Amino acid sequence: MFVDYYALFEISAASTEEQIKIAFKKQALRWHPDKNPGIDTTEKMQILNEAKLILLDEQARYKYDIQYRRFKQYEEVKNQKSAKDNHNAKSKKSSEQNYTYADFDIDDDILKRWINNAKKQAVDLAKKTIEELKGMTKAGIKEGAKEMGNAFLYQIIFSIIIILIIASSRACN
Repeated sequence: MFVDYYALFEISAASTEEQIKIAFKKQALRWHPDKNPGIDTTEKMQILNEAKLILLDEQARYKYDIQYRRFKQYEEVKNQKSAKDNHNAKSKKSSEQNYTYADFDIDDDILKRWINNAKKQAVDLAKKTIEELKGMTKAGIKEGAKEMGNAFLYQIIFSIIIILIIASSRACN
């Protein structure tokens, strides 16, 4: 299976490292779980991180670009055959996503290993992020409960003072 990281980031293959970073941030914000309530964006975020790891590594990107050019040639030949057969000239995708292609395999074993490592790192990053979020949530709840307890205590003290003032004013009359 081939993933078109450039299509995923909506950039060209000639994009600079800075453009890749900007595109990653744009897509990460777009697919962030906070912006997509009720939608599991874990897989999308993992593939974004995978793409970032590959495209920002000079050697990995070089090898990826070789496969990318091979993929584009394959896609062009496929589209020409499809057009000749009076079929839809667009390539069939393995899913509704327009960046994943099940009918094209990477033939560079080193790049495959690098991509698999990037996938593992992206999954680990997602797990770590979820654990950190859980930890922050617990800390936030704990701190909120503490502050609510303090506010409740202040309210009780304030109420006692008011009651004492009212009682003493009535006693003076």
